[in-house]
Amino acid sequence: MSVLYPVVHAQAPYSVTHEDWKDLFNGKDIDDWIVKIHHHEVGENYGETFRVEDGIIKARYDQYGGAFNDQFGHLYYTQPYSYYKLRLEYRLVGELYPGAPGYTIMNSGVMFHSQDPRTMPKDQNWPISVEMQFLGGLGDGQPRPTGNMCSPGTEIVYEGQRYPGHCLNSSSPTIEGDQWVQAELIVYGDSKIIHLINGDTVLQYNDPQIGGGVVEGYDPALKPDGKLLTQGYIALQSEGQPVDFRNITLLNLEGCMDPKAVNFKDYYVKSKPEECRYK
Repeated sequence: MSVLYPVVHAQAPYSVTHEDWKDLFNGKDIDDWIVKIHHHEVGENYGETFRVEDGIIKARYDQYGGAFNDQFGHLYYTQPYSYYKLRLEYRLVGELYPGAPGYTIMNSGVMFHSQDPRTMPKDQNWPISVEMQFLGGLGDGQPRPTGNMCSPGTEIVYEGQRYPGHCLNSSSPTIEGDQWVQAELIVYGDSKIIHLINGDTVLQYNDPQIGGGVVEGYDPALKPDGKLLTQGYIALQSEGQPVDFRNITLLNLEGCMDPKAVNFKDYYVKSKPEECRYK
């Protein structure tokens, strides 16, 4: 089992080193991303579902020209990660595409610890992954929190017990309208996961692992139930609701933890000695 919490290094000669946040989205194109849409081969950006306009990644369906046909889509960053912080902003806009399932209204998310999209058959509906779900209020006065957890082909441990459901609500308030929302995800490999919305912690759980249902059309060899998920791909979701994403940045928490090395960072929580460099 991996560590649960960040490690404080008493021997560090200074407090916190400069945090090297990486821009996953360059604001210009999605060349560093891979598209996979249900009923289509990996790499086919059907109907230009994912597009870049005005420095924003947009999920749109105006070129579908017919039934939605459960063409759930995901846009994957090309590199997998294990221990990291992910920050992004999203907003839910416009109207649900006609024929998309009712539960997808004002609904999107970011998948993580996902399988490689290149391992997904054409007709696999969802990636085996964990989701930080983004929901918007429906204007009916009913609570509808965001920053929830959903588990296509996976399971988690919550408050010491394996959680039996597919989705787990966070403690966030309901967010109405098309305002930008800041989401942050903190991932410690196969141990602890933390969700934050607009700077507030809204959900924590542990031990992400393969299991459960919801996913269909997958390669059975890639679903060994009970296997802990130590790393995976990050993906933005499209499932019938128009959604915008921007300011997508990641802080890798793996690296050289030897204070004598020139590339030591005291915020790392997972050691990779092979990356240490010395004068």
